[in-house]
Amino acid sequence: MNSPAFPAAVLFDHDGTLVNSEPQWAVAKRAVAARYGVGWSTEDDHATLGRTVPASARLMVERGAAGTVEAITAELGQEVADSLTGEVPFLPGMRALLDELGRAGIPGAVVTNALTVVAQGTASGAPEVLRVVVSQEDVEHAKPHPEPYLLAARRLGVDPAQCVAVEDSQTGAASAAAAGMPVVVVPGELPVEPAPGFVPVEAHTDVTLAFLRGLSPSV
Repeated sequence: MNSPAFPAAVLFDHDGTLVNSEPQWAVAKRAVAARYGVGWSTEDDHATLGRTVPASARLMVERGAAGTVEAITAELGQEVADSLTGEVPFLPGMRALLDELGRAGIPGAVVTNALTVVAQGTASGAPEVLRVVVSQEDVEHAKPHPEPYLLAARRLGVDPAQCVAVEDSQTGAASAAAAGMPVVVVPGELPVEPAPGFVPVEAHTDVTLAFLRGLSPSV
């Protein structure tokens, strides 16, 4: 049975969940790949969806890019961070949800396989709610391992079982479910296969505080 305070926190993926940044990542990967004289395709976008930025950089190096994974990763992150300056491009419904969480005093976190420099910019758009950022730079094991979500819950000082995660990819949803959280799955670039703990919705705007309070920690 739910605690009256459920959820104790709401943990959000970044790209494609909180913000419309997937197009910026696609543009950045093409731009950086071109600088190194290697190709990047839509199929590559799909193959690296939800994975870490170094995974994309590593693929470029494997194709002959004359740079290190670390250097290319930094270039990718800076490209996206530069493109996201100004107003945070929250996806429909997400700004309203953050406002609801703020009024209710429910903390949130950004939990991402992307880079801190990108996620921090988004968190700054709702600092009263998005109090913690966990990126792939903070963990030994990135998504789909549960470590990122467990770390975010620990930094917020809440029980993972009393959290809800919001995700748009198979990799991310698997990470949150493995951490023992119900996972609201919003539409993303690719369909997410059903699994225990996954709660699919048809649109980001379906995710309201009332909806989240109706979930069970043992979904």
